[in-house]
Amino acid sequence: MTQESAAPPRPEATHDSPEARRARREADRFPEAPHLPGRSLNSVFLISVALILALLAVAGFFPAQLSAAAGASMRWVTATSGWSLMLIPLGLIGLLLVLALTRVGEIRLGPDDSRPEYPTLAWLAMLLGAVMGIGMITYGVAEPVSHLVTPPHDLAEPGSQEAVVDALRFTFLDWGLHAWAVFATFGLAIGYSTHRLGNKGLVSPILRPLIGRHADGALGKAIDVLVILSTLFGTTTSLGLGAAQISQGLSLVTGLELTSTGVQIVVIALVTVVFTASAMSGIGRGIRYLSQATMVIAAALLLFVLITGPTSWLISLFLRALGGYVGDFVEISLLLPTDGEELAWMQGWTYFMMAWWISWGAFVGIFLARISRGRTIRQFVLVVLGVPTLIFSAWFTVFGGAAMWMDLERDAGIGAAAAADVNTAFFGLLDQLPLTALTSVVAIALVVLYFVTGADSNTYVLSVISSDGRMDPSRSMMCMWGLLTGATAAVLLYAGGLEALQAAVMLSAAPFILVILALAVSLVMLLRRDPWLNRDPWLRRAPQERTDSQQG
Repeated sequence: MTQESAAPPRPEATHDSPEARRARREADRFPEAPHLPGRSLNSVFLISVALILALLAVAGFFPAQLSAAAGASMRWVTATSGWSLMLIPLGLIGLLLVLALTRVGEIRLGPDDSRPEYPTLAWLAMLLGAVMGIGMITYGVAEPVSHLVTPPHDLAEPGSQEAVVDALRFTFLDWGLHAWAVFATFGLAIGYSTHRLGNKGLVSPILRPLIGRHADGALGKAIDVLVILSTLFGTTTSLGLGAAQISQGLSLVTGLELTSTGVQIVVIALVTVVFTASAMSGIGRGIRYLSQATMVIAAALLLFVLITGPTSWLISLFLRALGGYVGDFVEISLLLPTDGEELAWMQGWTYFMMAWWISWGAFVGIFLARISRGRTIRQFVLVVLGVPTLIFSAWFTVFGGAAMWMDLERDAGIGAAAAADVNTAFFGLLDQLPLTALTSVVAIALVVLYFVTGADSNTYVLSVISSDGRMDPSRSMMCMWGLLTGATAAVLLYAGGLEALQAAVMLSAAPFILVILALAVSLVMLLRRDPWLNRDPWLRRAPQERTDSQQG
Protein backbone atom coordinates (compact mmCIF):
# COMPACT_ATOMS: atom_id res chain seq x y z
CA MET A 1 0.00 0.00 0.00
CA THR A 2 1.38 3.41 -1.00
CA GLN A 3 1.53 6.34 1.30
CA GLU A 4 -1.18 8.08 -0.71
CA SER A 5 -3.56 5.13 -0.42
CA ALA A 6 -2.96 4.55 3.31
CA ALA A 7 -5.97 4.88 5.55
CA PRO A 8 -6.23 8.22 7.33
CA PRO A 9 -5.15 8.14 10.95
CA ARG A 10 -7.91 7.66 13.54
CA PRO A 11 -8.77 10.82 15.37
CA GLU A 12 -7.73 10.75 18.99
CA ALA A 13 -10.54 9.91 21.40
CA THR A 14 -11.91 12.92 23.18
CA HIS A 15 -13.02 12.86 26.77
CA ASP A 16 -16.65 12.46 25.57
CA SER A 17 -16.02 9.75 22.99
CA PRO A 18 -17.37 6.20 23.47
CA GLU A 19 -13.80 4.89 23.55
CA ALA A 20 -12.89 7.22 26.40
CA ARG A 21 -15.98 6.32 28.37
CA ARG A 22 -15.30 2.61 27.94
CA ALA A 23 -11.70 3.14 29.04
CA ARG A 24 -12.82 5.00 32.16
CA ARG A 25 -15.34 2.28 33.01
CA GLU A 26 -12.68 -0.36 32.53
CA ALA A 27 -10.28 1.54 34.77
CA ASP A 28 -12.98 1.92 37.41
CA ARG A 29 -13.82 -1.78 37.34
CA PHE A 30 -10.29 -3.15 37.13
CA PRO A 31 -7.89 -0.55 38.55
CA GLU A 32 -4.17 -1.25 38.37
CA ALA A 33 -3.37 0.21 41.79
CA PRO A 34 -4.56 -1.69 44.88
CA HIS A 35 -7.11 -0.22 47.28
CA LEU A 36 -5.26 0.56 50.48
CA PRO A 37 -6.82 1.24 53.90
CA GLY A 38 -7.72 4.81 54.80
CA ARG A 39 -8.58 6.27 58.18
CA SER A 40 -9.54 3.95 61.02
CA LEU A 41 -12.20 6.39 62.19
CA ASN A 42 -14.43 6.41 59.09
CA SER A 43 -18.09 6.65 58.10
CA VAL A 44 -18.58 2.86 57.95
CA PHE A 45 -17.46 2.55 61.56
CA LEU A 46 -19.56 5.47 62.79
CA ILE A 47 -22.75 4.44 60.95
CA SER A 48 -22.41 0.81 62.08
CA VAL A 49 -21.95 1.72 65.72
CA ALA A 50 -24.84 4.20 65.58
CA LEU A 51 -27.20 1.57 64.10
CA ILE A 52 -26.15 -1.05 66.65
CA LEU A 53 -26.63 1.33 69.57
CA ALA A 54 -30.05 2.32 68.21
CA LEU A 55 -31.03 -1.36 67.98
CA LEU A 56 -29.85 -2.00 71.52
CA ALA A 57 -31.90 0.95 72.77
CA VAL A 58 -35.05 -0.31 71.03
CA ALA A 59 -34.45 -3.87 72.28
CA GLY A 60 -33.88 -2.63 75.80
CA PHE A 61 -36.94 -0.37 76.03
CA PHE A 62 -39.38 -2.28 73.78
CA PRO A 63 -38.32 -5.95 73.96
CA ALA A 64 -41.76 -7.49 73.36
CA GLN A 65 -42.59 -5.27 70.38
CA LEU A 66 -39.18 -5.81 68.78
CA SER A 67 -39.40 -9.57 69.23
CA ALA A 68 -42.88 -9.69 67.68
CA ALA A 69 -41.89 -7.52 64.70
CA ALA A 70 -38.72 -9.51 64.09
CA GLY A 71 -40.62 -12.80 64.25
CA ALA A 72 -43.26 -11.63 61.76
CA SER A 73 -40.58 -10.31 59.40
CA MET A 74 -38.66 -13.58 59.64
CA ARG A 75 -41.74 -15.62 58.70
CA TRP A 76 -42.43 -13.38 55.71
CA VAL A 77 -38.82 -13.54 54.46
CA THR A 78 -38.61 -17.33 54.65
CA ALA A 79 -42.04 -17.82 53.09
CA THR A 80 -41.22 -15.63 50.08
CA SER A 81 -37.51 -16.21 49.46
CA GLY A 82 -36.49 -19.19 51.58
CA TRP A 83 -35.74 -21.17 48.42
CA SER A 84 -32.75 -18.88 47.76
CA LEU A 85 -31.13 -20.05 51.00
CA MET A 86 -30.90 -23.54 49.49
CA LEU A 87 -30.35 -22.85 45.81
CA ILE A 88 -27.55 -20.29 46.05
CA PRO A 89 -25.23 -22.34 48.33
CA LEU A 90 -25.76 -25.31 45.99
CA GLY A 91 -24.63 -23.16 43.06
CA LEU A 92 -21.60 -21.99 45.05
CA ILE A 93 -20.53 -25.61 45.58
CA GLY A 94 -20.50 -26.15 41.82
CA LEU A 95 -18.59 -22.94 41.17
CA LEU A 96 -15.92 -23.71 43.77
CA LEU A 97 -15.33 -27.20 42.42
CA VAL A 98 -14.91 -25.82 38.89
CA LEU A 99 -12.36 -23.27 40.15
CA ALA A 100 -10.46 -25.88 42.15
CA LEU A 101 -10.28 -28.54 39.45
CA THR A 102 -9.25 -26.30 36.55
CA ARG A 103 -6.10 -24.26 35.93
CA VAL A 104 -7.47 -21.57 38.24
CA GLY A 105 -6.77 -23.92 41.13
CA GLU A 106 -3.01 -23.40 40.66
CA ILE A 107 -3.22 -19.70 41.57
CA ARG A 108 -1.93 -18.85 45.03
CA LEU A 109 -3.56 -16.54 47.52
CA GLY A 110 -0.55 -14.27 47.43
CA PRO A 111 2.44 -13.78 45.13
CA ASP A 112 3.48 -16.77 43.03
CA ASP A 113 6.38 -17.53 45.36
CA SER A 114 4.40 -17.25 48.61
CA ARG A 115 3.95 -20.23 50.91
CA PRO A 116 1.52 -20.96 53.79
CA GLU A 117 2.00 -18.87 56.90
CA TYR A 118 0.68 -21.51 59.32
CA PRO A 119 1.27 -25.29 59.44
CA THR A 120 -1.66 -27.29 58.10
CA LEU A 121 -2.67 -28.67 61.52
CA ALA A 122 -2.71 -25.21 63.11
CA TRP A 123 -4.60 -23.88 60.08
CA LEU A 124 -7.28 -26.57 60.41
CA ALA A 125 -7.56 -26.04 64.16
CA MET A 126 -8.17 -22.30 63.74
CA LEU A 127 -10.58 -22.95 60.86
CA LEU A 128 -12.69 -25.42 62.84
CA GLY A 129 -12.52 -23.84 66.28
CA ALA A 130 -13.31 -20.31 65.20
CA VAL A 131 -16.25 -21.11 62.96
CA MET A 132 -19.01 -23.33 64.32
CA GLY A 133 -17.72 -24.64 67.64
CA ILE A 134 -20.56 -23.72 70.00
CA GLY A 135 -23.14 -25.06 67.58
CA MET A 136 -21.47 -28.47 67.68
CA ILE A 137 -22.29 -28.67 71.39
CA THR A 138 -25.76 -27.12 71.23
CA TYR A 139 -26.92 -29.09 68.18
CA GLY A 140 -24.50 -32.05 68.19
CA VAL A 141 -27.13 -34.13 69.99
CA ALA A 142 -30.23 -31.94 69.77
CA GLU A 143 -30.64 -31.83 66.00
CA PRO A 144 -30.36 -35.57 65.22
CA VAL A 145 -32.61 -36.66 68.11
CA SER A 146 -35.15 -33.95 67.21
CA HIS A 147 -35.24 -35.27 63.63
CA LEU A 148 -35.69 -38.80 65.00
CA VAL A 149 -38.81 -37.68 66.91
CA THR A 150 -40.08 -35.49 64.03
CA PRO A 151 -38.60 -36.85 60.76
CA PRO A 152 -37.86 -34.17 58.13
CA HIS A 153 -40.60 -33.83 55.50
CA ASP A 154 -42.33 -36.95 56.93
CA LEU A 155 -39.99 -39.17 54.91
CA ALA A 156 -39.88 -41.87 57.62
CA GLU A 157 -41.81 -43.17 60.58
CA PRO A 158 -40.77 -41.53 63.89
CA GLY A 159 -38.38 -43.74 65.83
CA SER A 160 -37.68 -46.10 62.90
CA GLN A 161 -34.27 -47.12 61.54
CA GLU A 162 -35.02 -45.11 58.40
CA ALA A 163 -35.69 -42.09 60.60
CA VAL A 164 -32.27 -42.57 62.24
CA VAL A 165 -30.50 -42.38 58.88
CA ASP A 166 -32.64 -39.48 57.66
CA ALA A 167 -31.96 -37.59 60.90
CA LEU A 168 -28.25 -37.62 60.13
CA ARG A 169 -28.65 -37.00 56.39
CA PHE A 170 -30.52 -33.77 57.04
CA THR A 171 -28.16 -32.82 59.84
CA PHE A 172 -25.26 -33.25 57.39
CA LEU A 173 -27.20 -31.03 54.96
CA ASP A 174 -27.43 -28.27 57.57
CA TRP A 175 -23.77 -28.46 58.66
CA GLY A 176 -21.94 -29.81 55.62
CA LEU A 177 -21.06 -28.65 52.14
CA HIS A 178 -23.68 -25.89 51.90
CA ALA A 179 -22.33 -24.08 54.95
CA TRP A 180 -18.70 -24.43 53.97
CA ALA A 181 -19.39 -23.36 50.38
CA VAL A 182 -20.61 -20.01 51.72
CA PHE A 183 -17.51 -19.69 53.91
CA ALA A 184 -15.14 -20.79 51.15
CA THR A 185 -16.61 -18.32 48.65
CA PHE A 186 -16.09 -15.39 50.99
CA GLY A 187 -12.68 -16.63 52.10
CA LEU A 188 -11.48 -17.18 48.56
CA ALA A 189 -12.74 -13.82 47.32
CA ILE A 190 -11.29 -11.85 50.22
CA GLY A 191 -8.04 -13.86 50.26
CA TYR A 192 -7.53 -13.31 46.54
CA SER A 193 -8.35 -9.62 46.83
CA THR A 194 -6.08 -8.93 49.82
CA HIS A 195 -3.15 -11.30 49.31
CA ARG A 196 -3.03 -11.47 45.51
CA LEU A 197 -4.21 -8.02 44.47
CA GLY A 198 -3.06 -6.11 47.55
CA ASN A 199 -6.47 -4.61 48.34
CA LYS A 200 -7.70 -3.72 51.79
CA GLY A 201 -9.64 -6.40 53.66
CA LEU A 202 -13.18 -5.32 52.79
CA VAL A 203 -15.95 -6.79 50.65
CA SER A 204 -16.63 -3.60 48.67
CA PRO A 205 -13.33 -3.56 46.67
CA ILE A 206 -14.02 -7.10 45.42
CA LEU A 207 -17.28 -5.88 43.87
CA ARG A 208 -15.58 -3.27 41.67
CA PRO A 209 -15.93 -5.41 38.52
CA LEU A 210 -19.70 -5.05 38.93
CA ILE A 211 -20.24 -1.65 40.54
CA GLY A 212 -17.10 0.22 39.44
CA ARG A 213 -16.36 3.51 41.17
CA HIS A 214 -19.48 3.09 43.32
CA ALA A 215 -17.42 0.70 45.44
CA ASP A 216 -15.78 3.82 46.88
CA GLY A 217 -19.06 5.66 47.30
CA ALA A 218 -22.29 5.29 49.22
CA LEU A 219 -23.10 1.86 47.75
CA GLY A 220 -19.75 0.39 48.79
CA LYS A 221 -20.04 1.84 52.27
CA ALA A 222 -23.60 0.50 52.62
CA ILE A 223 -22.33 -2.97 51.70
CA ASP A 224 -19.57 -2.78 54.32
CA VAL A 225 -22.07 -1.62 56.96
CA LEU A 226 -24.32 -4.57 56.05
CA VAL A 227 -21.33 -6.89 56.43
CA ILE A 228 -20.70 -5.58 59.95
CA LEU A 229 -24.34 -5.91 61.02
CA SER A 230 -24.73 -9.39 59.56
CA THR A 231 -21.48 -10.55 61.14
CA LEU A 232 -22.47 -9.17 64.52
CA PHE A 233 -25.90 -10.83 64.55
CA GLY A 234 -24.49 -14.16 63.39
CA THR A 235 -21.95 -14.13 66.18
CA THR A 236 -24.32 -12.98 68.90
CA THR A 237 -26.52 -15.98 68.11
CA SER A 238 -23.56 -18.24 68.84
CA LEU A 239 -22.83 -16.36 72.04
CA GLY A 240 -26.43 -16.75 73.17
CA LEU A 241 -26.28 -20.49 72.48
CA GLY A 242 -22.98 -20.74 74.31
CA ALA A 243 -24.28 -18.93 77.39
CA ALA A 244 -27.31 -21.23 77.48
CA GLN A 245 -25.10 -24.32 77.26
CA ILE A 246 -22.75 -23.11 80.00
CA SER A 247 -25.61 -22.30 82.36
CA GLN A 248 -27.27 -25.66 81.64
CA GLY A 249 -24.02 -27.53 82.32
CA LEU A 250 -23.38 -25.62 85.54
CA SER A 251 -26.90 -26.46 86.72
CA LEU A 252 -26.32 -30.17 86.18
CA VAL A 253 -22.90 -30.15 87.85
CA THR A 254 -23.85 -28.02 90.88
CA GLY A 255 -27.48 -29.06 91.30
CA LEU A 256 -28.52 -25.40 91.38
CA GLU A 257 -31.02 -23.64 89.14
CA LEU A 258 -28.73 -21.58 86.91
CA THR A 259 -30.59 -21.55 83.60
CA SER A 260 -32.32 -18.17 83.92
CA THR A 261 -31.73 -15.36 81.44
CA GLY A 262 -30.03 -13.33 84.17
CA VAL A 263 -27.42 -16.04 84.76
CA GLN A 264 -26.83 -16.36 81.01
CA ILE A 265 -26.24 -12.61 80.74
CA VAL A 266 -23.70 -12.83 83.58
CA VAL A 267 -21.96 -15.67 81.70
CA ILE A 268 -21.81 -13.53 78.56
CA ALA A 269 -20.32 -10.63 80.54
CA LEU A 270 -17.60 -12.79 82.09
CA VAL A 271 -16.62 -14.54 78.87
CA THR A 272 -16.66 -11.22 76.97
CA VAL A 273 -13.78 -10.05 79.12
CA VAL A 274 -11.82 -13.21 78.29
CA PHE A 275 -12.33 -13.23 74.51
CA THR A 276 -11.70 -9.49 74.23
CA ALA A 277 -8.36 -9.92 75.98
CA SER A 278 -7.54 -12.89 73.73
CA ALA A 279 -8.37 -10.92 70.58
CA MET A 280 -6.17 -8.05 71.69
CA SER A 281 -3.23 -10.48 72.03
CA GLY A 282 -3.36 -11.22 68.28
CA ILE A 283 -4.09 -14.22 66.03
CA GLY A 284 -0.59 -15.66 66.29
CA ARG A 285 -0.91 -16.07 70.04
CA GLY A 286 -4.49 -15.98 71.30
CA ILE A 287 -6.68 -17.54 68.60
CA ARG A 288 -4.08 -20.04 67.37
CA TYR A 289 -3.30 -21.65 70.72
CA LEU A 290 -6.88 -21.57 71.97
CA SER A 291 -8.05 -23.27 68.76
CA GLN A 292 -5.45 -26.03 69.08
CA ALA A 293 -6.34 -26.67 72.73
CA THR A 294 -10.03 -26.77 71.82
CA MET A 295 -9.44 -29.29 69.03
CA VAL A 296 -7.54 -31.65 71.37
CA ILE A 297 -10.28 -31.55 74.04
CA ALA A 298 -13.04 -32.03 71.43
CA ALA A 299 -11.24 -35.02 69.91
CA ALA A 300 -10.78 -36.60 73.35
CA LEU A 301 -14.48 -36.18 74.18
CA LEU A 302 -15.52 -37.63 70.81
CA LEU A 303 -13.31 -40.70 71.31
CA PHE A 304 -14.71 -41.18 74.80
CA VAL A 305 -18.32 -41.25 73.54
CA LEU A 306 -17.38 -43.48 70.59
CA ILE A 307 -15.64 -46.04 72.83
CA THR A 308 -18.16 -46.07 75.69
CA GLY A 309 -21.15 -45.89 73.35
CA PRO A 310 -22.38 -48.41 70.73
CA THR A 311 -19.12 -48.30 68.74
CA SER A 312 -19.86 -50.74 65.93
CA TRP A 313 -23.40 -49.41 65.48
CA LEU A 314 -22.10 -45.83 65.21
CA ILE A 315 -19.50 -46.73 62.59
CA SER A 316 -22.10 -48.52 60.47
CA LEU A 317 -24.51 -45.61 60.90
CA PHE A 318 -21.86 -43.10 59.82
CA LEU A 319 -21.13 -44.95 56.58
CA ARG A 320 -24.80 -45.47 55.79
CA ALA A 321 -25.81 -41.88 56.54
CA LEU A 322 -22.84 -40.44 54.66
CA GLY A 323 -23.65 -42.62 51.66
CA GLY A 324 -27.27 -41.45 51.75
CA TYR A 325 -26.18 -37.82 52.03
CA VAL A 326 -23.83 -38.07 49.05
CA GLY A 327 -26.12 -40.25 46.94
CA ASP A 328 -29.19 -38.06 47.37
CA PHE A 329 -27.30 -34.78 47.72
CA VAL A 330 -29.04 -32.79 44.99
CA GLU A 331 -32.48 -34.14 45.87
CA ILE A 332 -32.36 -33.24 49.57
CA SER A 333 -30.69 -29.91 48.74
CA LEU A 334 -33.77 -28.91 46.74
CA LEU A 335 -36.40 -30.46 49.03
CA LEU A 336 -38.40 -27.31 49.75
CA PRO A 337 -41.56 -26.95 51.89
CA THR A 338 -44.95 -27.55 50.28
CA ASP A 339 -47.24 -26.45 53.13
CA GLY A 340 -47.29 -24.36 56.26
CA GLU A 341 -46.24 -27.20 58.55
CA GLU A 342 -43.13 -27.97 56.49
CA LEU A 343 -42.34 -24.25 56.24
CA ALA A 344 -42.43 -23.94 60.02
CA TRP A 345 -40.10 -26.93 60.34
CA MET A 346 -37.68 -25.43 57.79
CA GLN A 347 -37.74 -22.08 59.63
CA GLY A 348 -36.65 -23.79 62.81
CA TRP A 349 -33.94 -25.90 61.21
CA THR A 350 -32.65 -25.75 57.64
CA TYR A 351 -33.61 -22.17 56.76
CA PHE A 352 -32.29 -20.92 60.08
CA MET A 353 -29.03 -22.83 59.65
CA MET A 354 -28.48 -21.54 56.12
CA ALA A 355 -29.24 -17.98 57.19
CA TRP A 356 -26.81 -18.41 60.09
CA TRP A 357 -24.00 -19.47 57.74
CA ILE A 358 -24.75 -16.64 55.33
CA SER A 359 -24.66 -14.09 58.13
CA TRP A 360 -21.32 -15.57 59.20
CA GLY A 361 -19.97 -15.55 55.64
CA ALA A 362 -17.97 -12.34 55.74
CA PHE A 363 -16.71 -13.00 59.27
CA VAL A 364 -15.42 -16.46 58.37
CA GLY A 365 -14.22 -15.26 54.97
CA ILE A 366 -12.03 -12.51 56.37
CA PHE A 367 -10.70 -14.82 59.07
CA LEU A 368 -9.99 -17.61 56.57
CA ALA A 369 -8.28 -15.12 54.28
CA ARG A 370 -6.10 -13.93 57.15
CA ILE A 371 -4.85 -17.45 57.97
CA SER A 372 -4.67 -18.83 54.39
CA ARG A 373 -2.07 -16.64 52.72
CA GLY A 374 0.20 -18.65 50.43
CA ARG A 375 -2.15 -21.58 49.82
CA THR A 376 -3.34 -22.44 46.32
CA ILE A 377 -6.97 -22.03 45.36
CA ARG A 378 -7.19 -25.80 44.80
CA GLN A 379 -5.87 -26.59 48.27
CA PHE A 380 -8.02 -23.93 49.89
CA VAL A 381 -11.27 -25.05 48.26
CA LEU A 382 -10.83 -28.80 48.62
CA VAL A 383 -9.71 -28.59 52.25
CA VAL A 384 -12.28 -26.01 53.34
CA LEU A 385 -15.11 -27.91 51.65
CA GLY A 386 -14.03 -31.46 52.42
CA VAL A 387 -12.26 -31.69 55.77
CA PRO A 388 -14.76 -29.79 57.97
CA THR A 389 -17.68 -31.59 56.30
CA LEU A 390 -16.20 -35.00 57.17
CA ILE A 391 -15.21 -33.97 60.70
CA PHE A 392 -18.59 -32.44 61.46
CA SER A 393 -20.38 -35.47 59.98
CA ALA A 394 -18.36 -37.74 62.27
CA TRP A 395 -19.12 -35.49 65.26
CA PHE A 396 -22.88 -35.49 64.68
CA THR A 397 -22.86 -39.24 64.04
CA VAL A 398 -21.04 -40.07 67.27
CA PHE A 399 -22.94 -37.72 69.58
CA GLY A 400 -26.29 -37.62 67.82
CA GLY A 401 -26.13 -41.30 66.88
CA ALA A 402 -25.29 -42.34 70.45
CA ALA A 403 -28.23 -40.30 71.76
CA MET A 404 -30.61 -41.85 69.20
CA TRP A 405 -29.40 -45.34 70.19
CA MET A 406 -30.01 -44.51 73.86
CA ASP A 407 -33.54 -43.39 73.03
CA LEU A 408 -34.31 -46.46 70.92
CA GLU A 409 -32.69 -49.08 73.13
CA ARG A 410 -32.98 -47.61 76.64
CA ASP A 411 -35.87 -45.17 76.26
CA ALA A 412 -33.62 -42.43 77.66
CA GLY A 413 -35.98 -39.63 76.62
CA ILE A 414 -33.22 -37.41 75.21
CA GLY A 415 -35.27 -36.55 72.11
CA ALA A 416 -38.32 -35.54 74.12
CA ALA A 417 -36.17 -33.36 76.36
CA ALA A 418 -34.50 -31.75 73.35
CA ALA A 419 -37.89 -30.92 71.86
CA ALA A 420 -38.63 -28.91 75.01
CA ASP A 421 -35.16 -27.36 75.35
CA VAL A 422 -32.26 -28.02 72.96
CA ASN A 423 -29.76 -27.05 75.65
CA THR A 424 -30.51 -30.20 77.67
CA ALA A 425 -29.69 -32.69 74.91
CA PHE A 426 -25.89 -32.79 75.06
CA PHE A 427 -25.73 -33.19 78.81
CA GLY A 428 -28.62 -35.66 78.65
CA LEU A 429 -26.40 -37.94 76.54
CA LEU A 430 -23.45 -37.61 78.92
CA ASP A 431 -25.77 -38.58 81.77
CA GLN A 432 -26.24 -41.99 80.07
CA LEU A 433 -22.49 -42.66 79.90
CA PRO A 434 -19.79 -43.37 82.52
CA LEU A 435 -17.96 -40.53 84.30
CA THR A 436 -20.88 -38.16 83.87
CA ALA A 437 -19.58 -35.51 86.28
CA LEU A 438 -16.13 -35.43 84.67
CA THR A 439 -17.38 -35.36 81.09
CA SER A 440 -19.91 -32.65 81.96
CA VAL A 441 -17.11 -30.46 83.31
CA VAL A 442 -15.08 -31.16 80.16
CA ALA A 443 -18.09 -30.23 78.00
CA ILE A 444 -18.53 -26.96 79.89
CA ALA A 445 -14.83 -26.17 79.40
CA LEU A 446 -15.19 -26.99 75.71
CA VAL A 447 -18.14 -24.62 75.34
CA VAL A 448 -16.18 -21.86 77.08
CA LEU A 449 -13.21 -22.41 74.76
CA TYR A 450 -15.46 -22.44 71.69
CA PHE A 451 -17.17 -19.35 73.05
CA VAL A 452 -13.84 -17.56 73.39
CA THR A 453 -12.30 -18.65 70.05
CA GLY A 454 -15.43 -17.80 68.04
CA ALA A 455 -15.97 -14.41 69.66
CA ASP A 456 -12.22 -13.78 69.57
CA SER A 457 -12.18 -14.24 65.79
CA ASN A 458 -15.35 -12.19 65.41
CA THR A 459 -13.81 -9.31 67.35
CA TYR A 460 -10.79 -9.33 65.05
CA VAL A 461 -12.92 -9.42 61.88
CA LEU A 462 -15.25 -6.61 62.97
CA SER A 463 -12.20 -4.53 63.82
CA VAL A 464 -10.73 -5.16 60.36
CA ILE A 465 -13.91 -4.11 58.56
CA SER A 466 -14.52 -1.02 60.65
CA SER A 467 -10.85 0.02 60.32
CA ASP A 468 -11.26 0.34 56.54
CA GLY A 469 -9.74 -3.07 55.89
CA ARG A 470 -6.59 -2.85 58.00
CA MET A 471 -5.50 -6.43 58.66
CA ASP A 472 -3.78 -5.31 61.88
CA PRO A 473 -6.44 -3.22 63.66
CA SER A 474 -5.63 -1.32 66.82
CA ARG A 475 -6.15 -2.85 70.24
CA SER A 476 -8.57 -0.10 71.22
CA MET A 477 -10.73 -0.97 68.20
CA MET A 478 -10.76 -4.67 69.13
CA CYS A 479 -11.58 -3.84 72.73
CA MET A 480 -14.53 -1.73 71.63
CA TRP A 481 -15.94 -4.43 69.34
CA GLY A 482 -15.44 -7.13 71.95
CA LEU A 483 -17.50 -5.21 74.48
CA LEU A 484 -20.14 -4.23 71.91
CA THR A 485 -20.50 -7.87 70.76
CA GLY A 486 -21.08 -9.05 74.31
CA ALA A 487 -23.55 -6.24 74.95
CA THR A 488 -25.52 -7.04 71.79
CA ALA A 489 -25.78 -10.73 72.69
CA ALA A 490 -26.94 -9.89 76.21
CA VAL A 491 -29.57 -7.36 75.11
CA LEU A 492 -31.02 -9.60 72.37
CA LEU A 493 -31.13 -12.50 74.82
CA TYR A 494 -33.03 -10.25 77.24
CA ALA A 495 -35.37 -9.04 74.49
CA GLY A 496 -36.56 -12.42 73.31
CA GLY A 497 -34.20 -15.28 74.07
CA LEU A 498 -33.03 -17.62 71.32
CA GLU A 499 -36.01 -16.72 69.11
CA ALA A 500 -34.90 -13.08 68.97
CA LEU A 501 -31.36 -14.15 68.06
CA GLN A 502 -32.65 -16.44 65.31
CA ALA A 503 -34.87 -13.69 63.90
CA ALA A 504 -31.93 -11.26 63.82
CA VAL A 505 -29.89 -13.79 61.86
CA MET A 506 -32.68 -14.42 59.35
CA LEU A 507 -33.30 -10.74 58.71
CA SER A 508 -29.61 -9.88 58.30
CA ALA A 509 -29.08 -12.81 55.91
CA ALA A 510 -31.97 -11.85 53.60
CA PRO A 511 -30.22 -8.92 51.83
CA PHE A 512 -26.80 -10.48 52.29
CA ILE A 513 -27.66 -13.35 49.94
CA LEU A 514 -27.52 -10.81 47.09
CA VAL A 515 -24.05 -9.75 48.19
CA ILE A 516 -22.92 -13.38 47.97
CA LEU A 517 -24.15 -13.65 44.38
CA ALA A 518 -22.38 -10.43 43.41
CA LEU A 519 -19.23 -11.58 45.18
CA ALA A 520 -19.14 -14.87 43.27
CA VAL A 521 -19.60 -13.13 39.92
CA SER A 522 -16.94 -10.52 40.70
CA LEU A 523 -14.47 -13.19 41.80
CA VAL A 524 -14.84 -15.04 38.50
CA MET A 525 -14.33 -11.78 36.58
CA LEU A 526 -11.14 -11.03 38.54
CA LEU A 527 -9.75 -14.55 38.19
CA ARG A 528 -10.21 -14.50 34.42
CA ARG A 529 -7.78 -11.57 34.25
CA ASP A 530 -5.12 -13.14 36.47
CA PRO A 531 -1.70 -13.11 34.72
CA TRP A 532 -1.06 -16.69 35.87
CA LEU A 533 -3.70 -18.03 33.47
CA ASN A 534 -2.14 -16.26 30.50
CA ARG A 535 1.40 -17.33 31.33
CA ASP A 536 3.29 -19.98 29.38
CA PRO A 537 2.72 -23.40 31.00
CA TRP A 538 6.49 -23.82 31.35
CA LEU A 539 6.75 -20.62 33.40
CA ARG A 540 3.85 -21.66 35.64
CA ARG A 541 5.91 -24.54 36.95
CA ALA A 542 7.90 -24.01 40.16
CA PRO A 543 11.55 -22.89 39.60
CA GLN A 544 12.96 -26.07 41.17
CA GLU A 545 10.66 -28.21 39.02
CA ARG A 546 11.89 -26.44 35.87
CA THR A 547 15.49 -26.94 36.93
CA ASP A 548 14.97 -30.65 37.58
CA SER A 549 13.27 -31.02 34.22
CA GLN A 550 16.17 -29.32 32.43
CA GLN A 551 18.72 -31.51 34.20
CA GLY A 552 16.75 -34.65 33.33
